[in-house]
Amino acid sequence: MEIQYENLKTLNKPFEALLKQKFSDFLDKGWYILGDEVAQFEQEFGLYHHEKYVVGVANGLDALILSLRCCALEKGDEVIVPSNTYIATILAILHCDLVPVFVEPDIHTYNIDPKKIELAITPRTKAIMVVHLYGQCCDMAPILDLAARYKLKLIEDCAQAHGASYKGKLAGTFGDFSAFSFYPTKNLGAMGDAGAVICKKEEDYILLKQLRNYGSEKKYHNSVVGYNSRLDELQAAFLRIKLPFLNQINAHKQALASIYQQTLSDQFIKPVVVNNFEHVYHIYNIRHPERDRLKAYLQKHQIGTEIHYPVPPHHQKALKQMNQMSFPISSLIHETTLSLPCSFAHSTDQIKQVAEILNKFD
Repeated sequence: MEIQYENLKTLNKPFEALLKQKFSDFLDKGWYILGDEVAQFEQEFGLYHHEKYVVGVANGLDALILSLRCCALEKGDEVIVPSNTYIATILAILHCDLVPVFVEPDIHTYNIDPKKIELAITPRTKAIMVVHLYGQCCDMAPILDLAARYKLKLIEDCAQAHGASYKGKLAGTFGDFSAFSFYPTKNLGAMGDAGAVICKKEEDYILLKQLRNYGSEKKYHNSVVGYNSRLDELQAAFLRIKLPFLNQINAHKQALASIYQQTLSDQFIKPVVVNNFEHVYHIYNIRHPERDRLKAYLQKHQIGTEIHYPVPPHHQKALKQMNQMSFPISSLIHETTLSLPCSFAHSTDQIKQVAEILNKFD
């Protein structure tokens, strides 16, 4: 029987009755933009993180862009960012007329290596944008120290880390700004595009609300040059249904990951998780020197996989100005990584079957 990498219909089946009732209520209410559902979700998402200021936006990329816009940076200022992130992180920096400065990740965690950040800081450096890749937090203590010492803004890309924690503190609660995506495959996924920003200061909160809504806080009165990047009222309603289940979703994915961790043979490089880091496995990835042959082998056995990501940012056509740069650790990860089924929609028996077939690979 086929084991898909992800099946969103199956994933959302437990919430189907609640989602249908919420949609019916939404139609009856007749309020479609920036209504009670957005306001309630912002409050509830803030309570989950023990944070006061949350602003719902249209998607994760906009969450990053609007966060940077609030930092009052100047054209050409540099933002330190990991060299192996998804390209959205880089696009946000470029859209704000800023310069991404790539720093290699730790080969064991795939997150930005704090020891290498300081070497990349120049007089033009104004911010660090960390990415909690695959569902595991970056090593935040030394990064926070660097940001404080060099007076740098700190932005967290939390698109893959809903509910992940570092030393008991949740992803999204460290930075000046923290950007979230609720793309349907995320641990907390909407039924379409959706995003949010957590910030620390009231003035930033007010500015974010203006920026997402044409620069307007009061209708037809525009204080700043803004965007149309509002969290959809219906998506907020759906997210409110799933938010109370986020810890359960994470626990299920952790249980599936534990099966892989305990049963996969040593020919596969498995995720490294140490004390003080709680990984929520948005993606369970392994590495193997014959990744493409392994992927084909699993496909032959009707097991779906994905590659996050096949092409590193500095090799993308869109970033041709960086194509000649060399980031060997990033390139090694991109050449060998493979994402295995590890979804709220998967059963433990399915994951045991995947592991059994993997262990027969030679």
